[in-house]
Amino acid sequence: MVKNTIMRVTILCLAGLAALSLSGCGLGGEKDDVVISEEEDERVVNLFSPMEKTDPHAENVARSAFDKTIVMAEEKLGIKVAYRTYTAEDYQDKTYDDVSLDRVRNNMDDLYLLNPDIVKTLGEEGKLLDLSGLSCAKNLREVVKTANTIDGKLVAIPQEVVAYGLFINKDMFDEHNLELPETPEDFLECCRVFKENGIETPVGANRWWLETFVFAQGFADMYNGDDTEAEIAKLNSGESKYSDYMRPGFEFLKELIDKGYIDAKKAYVSEAIDGEGPDFLAGKTPIVMAYWGAANTETAYGKPDFNMQVIGFPSSRGQMPVVPITGYGVGVDAEHLEDTKDMLEVILSDEALKVYAQTNKVISPSKNVKVDCIPALKPLSDRLDENVYVLASNAGLKVEQWGNTCLIVRELLNGSTVDECMEMFDELQEESLEK
Repeated sequence: MVKNTIMRVTILCLAGLAALSLSGCGLGGEKDDVVISEEEDERVVNLFSPMEKTDPHAENVARSAFDKTIVMAEEKLGIKVAYRTYTAEDYQDKTYDDVSLDRVRNNMDDLYLLNPDIVKTLGEEGKLLDLSGLSCAKNLREVVKTANTIDGKLVAIPQEVVAYGLFINKDMFDEHNLELPETPEDFLECCRVFKENGIETPVGANRWWLETFVFAQGFADMYNGDDTEAEIAKLNSGESKYSDYMRPGFEFLKELIDKGYIDAKKAYVSEAIDGEGPDFLAGKTPIVMAYWGAANTETAYGKPDFNMQVIGFPSSRGQMPVVPITGYGVGVDAEHLEDTKDMLEVILSDEALKVYAQTNKVISPSKNVKVDCIPALKPLSDRLDENVYVLASNAGLKVEQWGNTCLIVRELLNGSTVDECMEMFDELQEESLEK
């Protein structure tokens, strides 16, 4: 079931994916899938990325940060960056990942903003350029290199390191005398209290991000213990089973669904932030999940009317940030290859990344760049500063994590049992061992 459909899953709003509110629209038939804006007779680098459809008239800090680095490249190199954009209108539309795969495989653009599962797929197909020779690559954090290196090739580099966390309405927790949850048991107790006190759905969810709970519980020990490499080797050899790591998180989600703490039917068809955001901002739902940049972005949760705190997901090791690594990839046969590489050297330089991080208040992929975060993000930031997190995308694992887990969580939302979901992971692992 999974193997023929995983390539069709997209993860909306990873890092810059949600942050870039690019102009234009074209979401009708196939001819309108992609918006193109470029002039003739110019040195052009064609960039393919999503556009955010949530309140496009609101000020978007993340887009402003991105634009500043693009302007730096255009002025320094004398080139023009042409935006080619797409976003899915709803759950029935062709996904951004569908379109990305097609465009990269057919060499339709130069530079692409890609989700982690698509980075892995295209990197394994040899469709993405090795970026390890770029000067800017020398300054990257090891977590970025680990996540995006395939067969010794660094195939994608982000402008920010995305950390996912729980967005909490602290006022509602205080009203009910609840401490912020550390463990799965704490979280369930908080949901019980909210439910018994008239909060119909304590956890606002969408069809993309519930896998964050699974990663936090499944990989907390692996990434924060002493034998990470050995455990990865056992998973890749088949000595250990992915399903054993994933089962606790899926059982936890099943309990949330069964007790009515998550509305599975609504989550199954809801887009990220659009589905759960209004109730969270209105004080009807105390808990949602989102990425770091959403706390800074007015089109997401940048201006709540309550005390918001962003914490890690519940795990055996306490509040756990979940980190999937997205990034910019270059088509191996890009038409404007040298200009594209030169552009990356500018927008991924420490100088540009500092501008980006300071404007957007995000975690930089450069080990040399650090900025202060807003107060709401401090709990999550503190854990990351302690080097406590789990990776939700790791090219060193044979079975792709983020997209596969998202897809299988959707099967759970649609009524599959935990055992049936674990069988899907076992099938994926068996397929990986046959390659």
